[in-house]
Amino acid sequence: MYEIAEAGTLTEIIDQQKKPKLIVAAVPAFNEEQTIAKVLIHTGKHVDKMLVVDDGSSDDTGLISEKLGAAVIRHERNLGKGAALRSCLDWARKIGADVLVTLDADGQHDPNEIPSVVAPILNGEADVVIGSRRLSTNVPVHRRLGGRILDHATNVRADDVVVDAQSGFRAYSSKSLGLVTAAEYGMGVDSEILMRARDAGLRITEVPIHVSYEEPRTSKHNAVYHALDVFFGVVKFISIRHPMLFYGGFSAVMFVISVVFGLQTLDYYGRWGRVVTNLALVSVSAGILAFLSFFTGVILFTLITVIRTEK
Repeated sequence: MYEIAEAGTLTEIIDQQKKPKLIVAAVPAFNEEQTIAKVLIHTGKHVDKMLVVDDGSSDDTGLISEKLGAAVIRHERNLGKGAALRSCLDWARKIGADVLVTLDADGQHDPNEIPSVVAPILNGEADVVIGSRRLSTNVPVHRRLGGRILDHATNVRADDVVVDAQSGFRAYSSKSLGLVTAAEYGMGVDSEILMRARDAGLRITEVPIHVSYEEPRTSKHNAVYHALDVFFGVVKFISIRHPMLFYGGFSAVMFVISVVFGLQTLDYYGRWGRVVTNLALVSVSAGILAFLSFFTGVILFTLITVIRTEK
């Protein structure tokens, strides 16, 4: 873990190391005209280039960003956080960035903490750095509890501690930019990227950050929608990444249920000479689900193996 930098800019850190780097920041934004200017003004003090991905905003988010010197990528309609982050990653790779910093456009993150988030990469100690909200004292209880549950579902660790998988304040090295991508469109993209980074063997660490929930509209969705979106995004990623484990495990559970209820049906028939419809239906239904789930896993595993072989 790292302490938040008390003073200094990225320029001073780079000068000390004598390793010039192209450090860029990318900000996904959707209708953030109230806060985007403040975020960009402070971000610009710590990076060489800035990008704002205007994800279908109906306000002046993109126009304000351009006036403040940021490059702007516009999506014709709102595609979601995953699509916005994919545009951020693609842009950073295209311009040959050495370090990409991502942060939220709603003022939740403090851009003046960028030096702390980038430092482990500049020091050669990490490939992906997460700005962790764990040490922030003003995180609402429901956010803290929900975040911990989702973090453990993701199960990506740094220093044997499950990382803050939902934090959007991150830094990526050039190495990680070449290995991670985002397929998920919704809020589960943060977890997906970390799981891809873990599978690629990238070094992941955290630095403590402060977070503010005082800015207007720090979340476009309620807590339940956010949690469900992340959860199903993680489930989808795991089902594609490990189809036999995911579908095979479900198939095994359904098979056991089918056998248990089937035996109860036969036992009742042997004793009383008639079939209990409810028990029989559960047994047959579970057996069908077990069969379908198993072959779904086999088909996906085969397709994914072929795709990986052809790459």
